[in-house]
Amino acid sequence: MASYHCSVKVGAKGKAGPHASYISREGKYEKTRSNEKLEHVESGNMPKWAEKDPAQFWQSADQHERANGATYREIEVALPREMTPEQRVELVRDMVGQELGDKHAYTWAIHNPPASLEGGEQPHAHIMYSERTIDGIDRDPEQYFKRYNAKNTEKGGCRKDSAGTEERLLATRERWADVQNLHLERHGLNARVDHRSLKDQGTDRTPEPHFGPGRIQRMTATQDAELAAVLERRAAEGAKDRADAELGRSIIDLSGDLSAAKADRTRQQEATASLIEAKLARYESGVDAKLAAFEAKAAALQAERDRAAAIERQRIEQLRKAEQATALEKLLQERRIQQERTPQRAARPKSPVKDNGPELDM
Repeated sequence: MASYHCSVKVGAKGKAGPHASYISREGKYEKTRSNEKLEHVESGNMPKWAEKDPAQFWQSADQHERANGATYREIEVALPREMTPEQRVELVRDMVGQELGDKHAYTWAIHNPPASLEGGEQPHAHIMYSERTIDGIDRDPEQYFKRYNAKNTEKGGCRKDSAGTEERLLATRERWADVQNLHLERHGLNARVDHRSLKDQGTDRTPEPHFGPGRIQRMTATQDAELAAVLERRAAEGAKDRADAELGRSIIDLSGDLSAAKADRTRQQEATASLIEAKLARYESGVDAKLAAFEAKAAALQAERDRAAAIERQRIEQLRKAEQATALEKLLQERRIQQERTPQRAARPKSPVKDNGPELDM
């Protein structure tokens, strides 16, 4: 079952060379991820000085691009596992030609690691390209990445074309869905993808959480059950897709009456569709029941955690009050000891009042 993924990211200065080596599996990345297939690597639109060594282009971008400038932009897309490796290469080439044409230097690669959940293949492509546009002027590496000079283009670097606006990102995502569906249809595959969110598609379903290899290794019992529910739902949807494909490939027998054949085919389709819907409903009801049970367990676990936290807070408060009482008692004891050690001073007698006799009027 084809799945849709298309994301775009930008690389900062110093990241282009290492990232190009990573997607091409060169240098220190040559022997990493031995379980991941490198299906294809391709570069294009390189200047003359980098045609035979694309890595030099990305290293030069790191060296000569301005400090706060982007050295590359990357489109990462999921590829249909239903396609052969050759068909996937054809698909990515079509996407690169559509998005970049002859205006941007690029390097792209197809990786195919095993899927974390269901096993099998998980092909995807990294399309890495420079925002610098090609204008036919020969430039050495240093000048290529200089600031663009609108008045005298030969003295400046290549002009940048950033695709970072929201409108252009949405357009890229839509075009990827279109070109992927075109290739799926071209190769006789019934699967289709949609770049829109589930909400925009009118689908009342919560998006699946992402289960990467690291998360799967750290899963708790509740998360294991959640994973099982996700796999069960995928199996149901896959069964429905396969059944729909079989219905689409069914052939009318024209040897007899055409109307009768059409009516018979319609009855078969309706009967098969009813069975599929019933089976899917059973799957969904079972999944919903399991998810409800998991949510109840999760709620009970959270309540237990809250109760334990409340007990812990109460214990800490009691300890704090006990410590304060102990400190106060210690302070009072020190004061009593100090008072006992300090000698009492004798009271000084009051000075006698001197009588100067009666006052006289002058």
